[in-house]
This record gives sequence, structure tokens and C-alpha cells, in this order.
Amino acid sequence: MKYVLAPLAGFTDAPFRRLCTEGGADLTYTEMVSAAGLAHGSSPTRHLMEVMPREGPVALQLFGSKETELAYSVKEVIPTITQHLSLNDYHFKFTEVNLNAGCPMTKVTREGAGAKLVEDPQKIYRLLKAMVENTDLPVTLKTRLGPHPKSTLIFEILDAAQEAGAKGLIVHARYTSQMHGGEVHLDTLAEVVRRARIPVTGNGSVVDAKTAAEMAKTGVDAIMIGRAALANPAIFSLLKNVSSTIPQSSFLIPHLDYILQFREQLAARYPNDHIPSVDGYASVKMHTHLFRYFNGRPGAAALRARLNTVRTLAEIESIIAEQVGREL
Repeated sequence: MKYVLAPLAGFTDAPFRRLCTEGGADLTYTEMVSAAGLAHGSSPTRHLMEVMPREGPVALQLFGSKETELAYSVKEVIPTITQHLSLNDYHFKFTEVNLNAGCPMTKVTREGAGAKLVEDPQKIYRLLKAMVENTDLPVTLKTRLGPHPKSTLIFEILDAAQEAGAKGLIVHARYTSQMHGGEVHLDTLAEVVRRARIPVTGNGSVVDAKTAAEMAKTGVDAIMIGRAALANPAIFSLLKNVSSTIPQSSFLIPHLDYILQFREQLAARYPNDHIPSVDGYASVKMHTHLFRYFNGRPGAAALRARLNTVRTLAEIESIIAEQVGREL
């Protein structure tokens, strides 16, 4: 079974993807990238497409609701982003470009994108078709079962994706109305797999060997893991029985190192853009990523309060050294 990292807005940046690749992920996905932002030349949007050396394979995920913007993104922007990347002496190329038709967040759906698309399989067809016709990369779709349990549209979406030329389907086996909680409908996912002529990846609350085994019974070609990887980037190796339990603190030093390397990469690549200072960048990432590795520790409440006050790289390094030292 292949295990892949889900696209998580605000989390699956290059340093975290690299850590997950080292932790056994067979494939990782970028954060959601706005096709509208790319079409309007937004540099911060392009930052989301940056890839680090020794990272990969990586798939790019786009979200949008306009055929012209998605077509422009895959035809014009992706080549310009990747042409400068010569990683490990080979020319980097995303393994696929994925259309998000599953994110339920209001800031995405109010643009007619993400999970809003679940309501209109024919629109999904048109958007995918526009992408397929404008890129040589495999195009895939990530979606949900339907808007709500009384409106299961996944089979119409499957047909639309296949007719448009999509090469794969990722199914979060919940309805939009469920957001990220509640029952994962594995019986429906299994029926999708049975009907599909393209590979299907299953997604939804896989957090350990038991839940992975339950999803594997549906016959999916791969299993996607999201939130469970945030505090344990090596969950992929654990599920493959490649490694035993790995202390969470072991991720702290390499993750911080990758964060600092990536900041330097962004500053070099985008010299005219505002890139936060080393202290500012490290502090933001501490609150986004690194604090998760302290969960469950003795005195965790006091430690979290201390982490909320950090403002410099030196403070972060001091806290990490203390924590790692306690576990040696």
C-alpha cells in the first residue's frame, strides 16, 4: 500500500513535506494554490509552489472556479516556476497537478471553488478538461462524497473526472456538511473503487494501523494521511512497519533546520518580495509546526505558555535544546 501526505493549507509547506518524505511518504502534496492568485501574478501564491532540494515526489494542488485561470496556471505558470529548480542535478517537475473540489472552508467555497464544486459535477468536468488540455502533467481530482448525506454525487463526479481525462481520484470519504469530523463512509468509498477505471486514493481519519487497515479493505490504490502526520511525520513508515515508534522530539532539530534553509531559498528566489526576518519567520513556524512536537509532555501547559512568548530564533533553539536534552 502507498501512503501519501494530504494537502493541508498552512501546513504542507516544503520543509514539512521534506520531513514527511524522509518519514516514508510515497508522495506529498503542496498546500492549496489559488489559480486566481497565479493568474493575477501574486508572488505569495507562487511561494507555495516552491520545492526544496532532496524533496519529492511532490504533486501540486490548485483550487479555482474558472476554466481560464486554471488553464493559465497549468500552461503558463507551472513551467516558469519549475524551470529554475535544478534539484539533486535533475530538473524538478511536479508529478501531477490536482484540482481541489473538497475543501469546505468558507474563504474557498465563497469563490465557487473547493467543496462548492461538489454540487456541480459538470462544472468539475469543464475545469478538469481545461487543465488536461493545457498541460502534459497528469491531472487528478480531490473531492468528497457529496454536499450532504441526502445528496451523494460522487459517482457523477467520478464519471465527470474520467470523461475529462483525469488520471486519478482522491476521495475524502465524508460529505461537505461533515467538515472534518463524523463517520467516514468506507462502504461508499469501496463502491467508488469498484466502479472506477482510474486509481483511487482514500482519505479520511486514518491515524493508525487499525484505521489504515479498515480503509485498505475498500481496495483503494493509496491512502492519504493529513492531520495525523502533523505531530508525527514518520507515520508513513510506521504504517509500513518500516520503523518502530519515533520520539516526537527527534523531528524538532531537522524541521527547524529545513525551515531556515527554506527561508533562505525564498529570499534568494524572490529578492524583491517581503520575506520575514529569520526571527520572525522561525517564530511563525514555531507556532504553526514545532509546538506540536511538545504535545503530551509533562508540564505541557506551562511549556505551551512559554512557546507563545517566543519571538527569536535563539529562544526557539534554547527550548528545543532543553527538550531534546531531557529525552537523551
